[in-house]
Amino acid sequence: VFLPGPIQAPPPAPIPLPGGCCHSRARDRSVRLPAASPPPWLGGLSRFLPQLEPELRPGDRILVLGCGNSALSHDLYELGYTDVTSIDFSPACIAAMRARYARCPGLRWAVMDIRALAFPDASFDVVLEKGTLDVLMVEETDPWHVSPQAAAAMRRVLAEVSRVLRPGGCFISITFAQPHFRKPHYAQEAFGWSLRHAACGDGDAGAFHYFLYIMRKGQPLDPRDVALGRRLHQPPPPPAPPPPPAPLEDDEDYLLAIQL
Repeated sequence: VFLPGPIQAPPPAPIPLPGGCCHSRARDRSVRLPAASPPPWLGGLSRFLPQLEPELRPGDRILVLGCGNSALSHDLYELGYTDVTSIDFSPACIAAMRARYARCPGLRWAVMDIRALAFPDASFDVVLEKGTLDVLMVEETDPWHVSPQAAAAMRRVLAEVSRVLRPGGCFISITFAQPHFRKPHYAQEAFGWSLRHAACGDGDAGAFHYFLYIMRKGQPLDPRDVALGRRLHQPPPPPAPPPPPAPLEDDEDYLLAIQL
């Protein structure tokens, strides 16, 4: 039985990001900004609430992965979802968020690694992430052929998400990653969930769309998604052979035949 209360977990090794920094340090810098926080990545809750709200119930136990200094957890609380646990890799970030929302007793905050969640099995009805899993892919140069290291890191996080979800619970992932790049990672039979997605946006033709993926624990994957997920484990195709050299033109033949 998962009992709410203070959660303590030792901070793990930093997750490296490009340029030799880590997302813990980047987050630490962000929480030192003035009280007016920067606009949230992927927008605020209102941008995707129409797609999100049908998946939530007021009594749900919700886990937010990689909360950062976003107001997402508090916005959920204000809408009546008052059992929200938020985790982040940065101790400074969690301390700032705990202080900022100390008046909200249903909001809990913990320093934790998304790759090793310190919760019992089946602890949550909903696990929610918004752009957090994208950090695992930042150094990938070819989204069609993800490195074994990045694929393994993604699989480790998703296995932990599946473990802490109760049967019938859902994992909701909000990201710019398009379905042909992200669905193979989510469409793994080992996680024991179904998969569907929806495109989100503001209706502005010039705006980037983002995607909301919903995985329901205990429901089967569509056979087409099963096949998509299996392709993730296939080796990349061999490189194409170089093209044959172009034949020499007549004038080139003539020039080569001249003895100087």
